Amino acid sequence: MKTKFIAGIVALLFVVLLGYRATAARNDTQSRADDRAQIENLMWNYSRALYSQNPDAYAALYTPDGQFGTGEHAVKGRDAIKKMIENLKRREAAQQPVYVMDLDNHIEFSDRNHAHLEAYWLEVTPRTGQKAAQVVNAGRQVEDFERINGQWLIKFRDPAPKD
Repeated sequence: MKTKFIAGIVALLFVVLLGYRATAARNDTQSRADDRAQIENLMWNYSRALYSQNPDAYAALYTPDGQFGTGEHAVKGRDAIKKMIENLKRREAAQQPVYVMDLDNHIEFSDRNHAHLEAYWLEVTPRTGQKAAQVVNAGRQVEDFERINGQWLIKFRDPAPKD
């Protein structure tokens, strides 16, 4: 009788453990899906801030020590990134707008608070009058993201990696 009781408890613990592991796996999958959605939203906000040339909104999408680009033209920190967009706004004031479309986004998570994105992009001029929209450039990009206080932010962005 005692053996049946112990066997019953062991069986119950096994069922509880299986249920816990299944729930944990489901929660991890849902959490990762939520993270992907938040990163996609971050990149949508990135595009909106860039094309509206809103320096404050653009810089706010980066970590405080975030970086745009590499090498001698790298821009690091929110203040410098904000200034980059202010300068862009002055340079492009009289030019035809150009829009960039991201394609084939691939996100990988290295841990709970860090992710890496690789994608291809097309740069397109909009249709004007009888002139059709045109692809004027194409390339590949990489981004690293960091979650800070529950919010995903851009840690590093390179719109033209060499590898």
